[in-house]
Amino acid sequence: MSKADGGQWSDLGQRLLSGGIAAGVGLWVMWVGGFSFHLLIALVCGIMMWELLRMIGAGTRAVPMAAITAIVLLAAMELPAGFALPLLLLPAMIGVSQIEQHRFTFAIYCAVILVAGYGLTALRDDFGFWWMAWLALVVIVTDILGYFAGRFIGGPKFWPKISPKKTWSGTIAGWIGAALVGVFYVYQDLAGLELIGISIAISMASQMGDVSESALKRRMGIKDSSNIMPGHGGMFDRFDGMLGASIFLLVIEALVEFPPVTVVQ
Repeated sequence: MSKADGGQWSDLGQRLLSGGIAAGVGLWVMWVGGFSFHLLIALVCGIMMWELLRMIGAGTRAVPMAAITAIVLLAAMELPAGFALPLLLLPAMIGVSQIEQHRFTFAIYCAVILVAGYGLTALRDDFGFWWMAWLALVVIVTDILGYFAGRFIGGPKFWPKISPKKTWSGTIAGWIGAALVGVFYVYQDLAGLELIGISIAISMASQMGDVSESALKRRMGIKDSSNIMPGHGGMFDRFDGMLGASIFLLVIEALVEFPPVTVVQ
């Protein structure tokens, strides 16, 4: 292996270890569901809020806003949807009155974090473990195939000024992987053929979530949202794709029948 190759794969061991631990914990809590899953999502969103404020240079507000985010989101999960919706925008309203820079950027990302977190718990609560697993699988497969295809195949960059490592080969490999996840669910008689197209669209939304966070980091002049996940960076770096996927799934649910044909608990 050349020195260049060693540098190309130097983070793989850390990524596998920390990613494997996170995946194991997440899978178990997804299976348990209920309040345990709500608590995990609230914690993850609170950490992402802490990272967001540090990224935009408002670190002194990071801890209290992270706590507010987690508490408000957890409360919203336990309330009927009509009462929960105002709570999802409350942290953004509080934050813009407290920070002095990048208010608009903060408000958008803050709202996305809370709405996406709420959407994940609604998916698990309303449709069960297997559909939460479907969403997670689409995002994970998109990320993994994008990582390996981008390094093995390479080729033209997707958006070099924003995400210099992301290639079209990796992007398309992610779509193919997502389609295969959809095919598996169709083959298991869990859904109709439309799920294949939905899975590809979710993959695209996941990639756009990734690119959006890359754009934020590039604008702020930082490499990672934090260093709490070795090999991955921060929680935001790991869950940016899930944010995009969750938000887009909420749109899908309003436009088409979901899940197509069958609901499996």
